Amino acid sequence: MQAETEENYFPYSSPISLLEEFFFQFEWNYDQTSENEIAAEAEGRWCNYRLFAMWRQDLECLIFSSIIDLKIPADKRNSVGILLSLLNPKIWLGHFEVMPHDDVPTFRYNLVLRGSTGATHEQIEEIITTAVIECDRLYPALQFVLWGGKNPEEALLAAMLDTCGEA
Repeated sequence: MQAETEENYFPYSSPISLLEEFFFQFEWNYDQTSENEIAAEAEGRWCNYRLFAMWRQDLECLIFSSIIDLKIPADKRNSVGILLSLLNPKIWLGHFEVMPHDDVPTFRYNLVLRGSTGATHEQIEEIITTAVIECDRLYPALQFVLWGGKNPEEALLAAMLDTCGEA
């Protein structure tokens, strides 16, 4: 996923404009719900992910989420919580959480831009790429816990296994 650009820095008042450009270039469905919010849908390896970003001008921070459309049943919440607590320390950028009111796993990342000239295309690309890669990595582990009868530790081993090549 690499967007074509001539300039790297864009001193927009909001990085939402950069996200909109990125989504437009890749022909993803998106909706700018307000001046400071945008939502999109990204195709992952296992399913589509709902992306959401909000710009907080007062904090000079972009709050980014990628939601896996998979509701966690009440009897599996503890196992999924353990899985995420084991996985999060292994993720360099961002983290996973399950929002209590939604019961869906969400990748979150905050980009603080205080004191900078603005967000870059490279930063936006990195956030989106990381979100999709990490959601793709988590999805099979969630399936193992939710439907495969595996414990969180076994599921984590499957999630962190990086394969090379194709069979």
